Amino acid sequence: MSDPEAAQFIGGEQPRALAWRGFLQICSAWHLQGFSMFSVIEKATGDWIGRVGPWMPEGWPGTEVGWGIIRKRWNHGYASEAATASIDWAFAELGSTEVIHVIAPHNVASQAVARKLCSQNRGPGSLRALLESVTVDIWGQTRAEWQGQTRRG
Repeated sequence: MSDPEAAQFIGGEQPRALAWRGFLQICSAWHLQGFSMFSVIEKATGDWIGRVGPWMPEGWPGTEVGWGIIRKRWNHGYASEAATASIDWAFAELGSTEVIHVIAPHNVASQAVARKLCSQNRGPGSLRALLESVTVDIWGQTRAEWQGQTRRG
């Protein structure tokens, strides 16, 4: 969250204390909701390189599988690989009937990940409450669509 480019579509650059607060909220969601994002650990190095997985904050338009990978690991396929596993998990373990991805209209990199996942842009969405002024598109697919499609790598 200290990298302005990497954080621009997930709340913006944050000082360490604020980023830590967000991290704790993700951890707390596991206890309160029974699910949240997973840490992505690079096997070759053991380095933490991001977070990917399901979450649904208050006022969110559905169960989202989102991603945030540190910039120096972009374009290595980590987001799409981890999102694929997370979507499988959301359908199998959470019983979700659909998953969404909340993506800013000008976030071309995340749109490319969503396309790899065979998600479709369903159009503009709203993030009620504190983020209602944020412009987003809702991408997603149903469980049946997910199971019926061959994902591109």
